[in-house]
Parts: sequence; structure tokens; C-alpha cells
Amino acid sequence: MHIQLGLLDYAILIIYFAFVIGIGWALKRYMKGSADFFMSGRSIPAWVTGLAFLSANLGAQEVIGMAASGAKYGIMTAHFYWVGAIPAMVFLAIFMMPFYYGSKARSVPEYLKLRFDEKTRGFNAITFAVMTVFSSGISLHALARLLELLLGWNYHMSIVISAIIVLVYIFLGGLTSAIYNEVLQFFMIVLGFAPLVFLALKDVGGWSALKEKLIPVATSQGYEAGTWTNSWSHMGTTIANPMGVEWFGMVMGLGFVLSFGYWCTDFLVVQRAMAANSMSAARRTPLIAAVPKMLFPALVILPGMIAIALHNKGGNVIPLGADGTPDYNMTIPALLAKYLPTGLLGIGFTALMASFMSGMAGNVTAFNTVWTYDIYQSYIGKNKSDSHYLWMGRLATVVGIIISVGCAYLASQFNNIMDMLQLVFGFVNAPLFATFLLGMFWRRSTGHGAFFGLLGGTVAAMIFHGMSLAKGAVAGIKGGWITQQFHFHSEMAQNFYMAIVAWSACFALTILISLATKRTKTDAELTGLVYSLTPKPKSEDEPWYQRPVTLGVIILAATLVLNILFW
Repeated sequence: MHIQLGLLDYAILIIYFAFVIGIGWALKRYMKGSADFFMSGRSIPAWVTGLAFLSANLGAQEVIGMAASGAKYGIMTAHFYWVGAIPAMVFLAIFMMPFYYGSKARSVPEYLKLRFDEKTRGFNAITFAVMTVFSSGISLHALARLLELLLGWNYHMSIVISAIIVLVYIFLGGLTSAIYNEVLQFFMIVLGFAPLVFLALKDVGGWSALKEKLIPVATSQGYEAGTWTNSWSHMGTTIANPMGVEWFGMVMGLGFVLSFGYWCTDFLVVQRAMAANSMSAARRTPLIAAVPKMLFPALVILPGMIAIALHNKGGNVIPLGADGTPDYNMTIPALLAKYLPTGLLGIGFTALMASFMSGMAGNVTAFNTVWTYDIYQSYIGKNKSDSHYLWMGRLATVVGIIISVGCAYLASQFNNIMDMLQLVFGFVNAPLFATFLLGMFWRRSTGHGAFFGLLGGTVAAMIFHGMSLAKGAVAGIKGGWITQQFHFHSEMAQNFYMAIVAWSACFALTILISLATKRTKTDAELTGLVYSLTPKPKSEDEPWYQRPVTLGVIILAATLVLNILFW
């Protein structure tokens, strides 16, 4: 499947790249110290950090992965938004941002040091650094694969060129450059995909016609007629839907453990809120992001549903992979080639490029901050000058991108990158959320409890992964490398339950070990770090549309309505 970009399309792409690098170059003169490079001097307004908060998550995993899941699983993929994102974003805004922003911690691992101890911080910093380069590699692989299939570019050369572009603008402008580019990328993605969805939905005959066309997609795979268009109705058992998850696995695995573990503890997104210019702006950041987030299924999931409906009718819309099965990751590129004319194609293609760079840049800026502050400054180069740490941050940017290139080749083992991403989150974010939950809301939890609970949760995830395997998967990177004791209908279901196991193990171990060990921090030391010991932020003087609690209730109510509409 090849497409031909016209001169206008290439012009749009080149102008976009010029803007991206130009933003980094323009901001270079403001990078006077490490706080400017890593934290943007805590000077960014709420609407910018809000869009950057959303866009940092709007990488290849979102655009390509959600469309792939829309084709593979149908409207159930919307659970990643309405169950697996919005509630956690509201929780982060109301309850957790006061700790992050108020403690003056420069990173999530540094908060763990302040709340618990150095070893807990070190463990999280190392696992998080590994996770970010994996996630960055996923974005890089998806982009290179896209350029290879659509334009015939060499896969390896595509990886190198893409990595260099991201490297240049982060190296020059640090987090500020990444944030402002993420805002630009957000608007590019909306402009690029809105026409695609409109044209594709019009071609298929509208929503009602699409629902009819998706009936044979479901029945041909042995499911009930409405499985691809109902989000909750077919979740009574694991065999009733293509995701292979029943309601408990969805609510507990995705809605609680993975969702809160990602949105509330992942420094990649939290870093954007921490760059806001005030506590109020930091708390509004996730809420501003939540509004477009709840509507994004229309831009990224609906195209996948349209593609599988057309493909099932013999349209061969989705290209086949090397194993002869549909390569769902190519759903969006295939639709771009099918529907968008010259000009619009350039905008759509540039939007794809923007999504990859957004995801990769978000991970790299998080990596260089955690490496410099939580690993290098803490254990290797203590008591150096501020200019030295600024230099180290730039070096970490280069090294992080080089490692991401290596991780890109691992991502090629998965035909749906969302499956791989949730696997990585299950190892790192799932147990971490248990640590944070107890640390922020139970003053009795100790450093020993947190560290060994976190370690035990990660080991439990590894053991469960080694003893479980999804239907049709080969033992190895996808699980079953110890034995094949537990079987799942899909890789996603396996990931959800692995996350539940990791969280539960960490939660239980942290409580038991904390009760068996002495507290090392007094209530005075925990003020600002534990909910019951921290003065609550006041918002009575703000207008209603700036009050986090009021906004959170409105957003949750709107999300509930969406769940009911697509029940």
C-alpha cells in the first residue's frame, strides 16, 4: 500500500518541521538553568499545560493504537477514555496535584523520596526511565513502519531521521519546547483527522449504516450482532466480546489500576501540570485536558470501526501483516490513503507525524529529567553546579533517543501497539499506584513498606506474565516463558489481570511491611505529603469554571452520559 504525496503535501510537512525546530531554536536563549530546561521555570499558563498534558499522551499509542483497537475490539476501546482516563484525571486534579505541586518536588520519584525514602525513589526512577524509552521506542517504530509502507522509505533511515528531529528541538528548548510543540501538535491532529472521519463516515453511510455493517464483523467471529457498537452490553463473560474481558477485569484492571496508575503517577503527564504557573493552574491542567479527551474516540476509534466494516465487506482496506492477519496498526494510514486528496492528505500525514513526535518527545523530556535529578544527581554526580546538570540533561536527551531507537525494534513484535503499551504499564505503573495511594492517604506507611511493596508488585507482575499467555500468542515476550498456567482470550485481557495482580501484591505487601516496621518520618515531616496532614487548597475566590471540584463533577457527569449512550 503506497500513497503519493504531492508538492503541496510535502510543503505542508516541511513547514511543520520548520515550525517544530524553530520553536526549539527560539526558546534556546531562555534555557539559562536546569529549572528552565527541566521544569519550564513553572511559568506556563493553564490552557497551554492542559493541551500539552493531553498531547503528551496523544502519541503513536493513541492515534495508531486506538484506531487499531477500534478495528480489533470495536466501541469497547472507548473504555480507555471514559473508564480508563477521565475519572483518574479528575482524581489527579482534585486530590494529587496539591501534593506534587505544593511539595516543590521536581519529579514523581523525588516526591517518593520526600514521602518515603531514597531507595523507593531510586527503584521508581530506574523502572520509570526504562518505561519511557520503551514507550518512546513504540512511537518511533510506528512512525518508521508508517513511512516504510506509505512512502516506501527505508525503515531504518526513517527511524534515524525522526529521532534526529525530536532530538534537535528538545536539545535546544527542553521541556518548554516540548510543551509548546505539543500544543501545536494537538491542533494539527484535530485538523488532520476531523476531515478523515467526516469523509469516511459519509462514505459508509453514517452512524446507523455503520452499525449495520459492523453486525457481520461481529457474527463472523462468533459474537452477538451489536458487539462492535455496544461498550458494556457484552461484558458479562470473557468469551462474549473480542477483548476477552468481563466487567470486573475492565473496571478493576483498566478503570482502577492501569488508569489511575498512569494518569496519577506517570511523570510523563504529571510533568506538564507541574510546569504550570500556579497551584490553581496545575490543578486545572488535567481537567482542561479531560474535556477534549472524552471526545477523542470520535477522532481515533471511529476510523478503526469504519475500516474493519469496509474490510469485512471485501474492501481489503486494512493491509495484511507478514503472518497473513490484518495489521491493525496500519488502519489510519490506510484510511488516509483512501479518502484524503492532495492538501488534506498533507495535513493528515503531518498530523500523524505530529502524533509520533508528541509521544516520543513527552517520553524523552520525562526521561532526561528523571535521569538527571533522580539518578545522576542523587547517586553519581552529587553537588555539581547548575550548569553541569543542564549539560547532563542535554546529554541524557541524546542517550534517551539512542536507547529509544533500540526499543523500536522490540515493538515490531506486536500487531497492536496498545497491547505492548499496556503490558509495559502493568509492570511499572500498576504497583506504583498502590504505593502512591497508601503514601498519600495512610500516614502509617513506611519507606521499607513502600520499597519492598513496589519491588514485590513488580516481581508479581513478572511471575504472572511468565505463567500466562493469550490465545494465539507464542511463548516469549508475550508471556508464558515460565509455564502456561493461565490462558486469556486476548493480550489486552492478560494485561489487565497482570495489572490487578501487580497492584494487589504491592498494596498488601506495603501494608504488612509498614505495620511490621517503624515510621521514620514525623507528622511534621509529612505535612504537604499526606492528605490528612496537608491544608486543603482554597478555591472559593475563583469563578466556578476555575474551581477543580466543580469542573470535576461536571466532567464526570458528562462521561457517565457517554457511557450510557453507548451502553
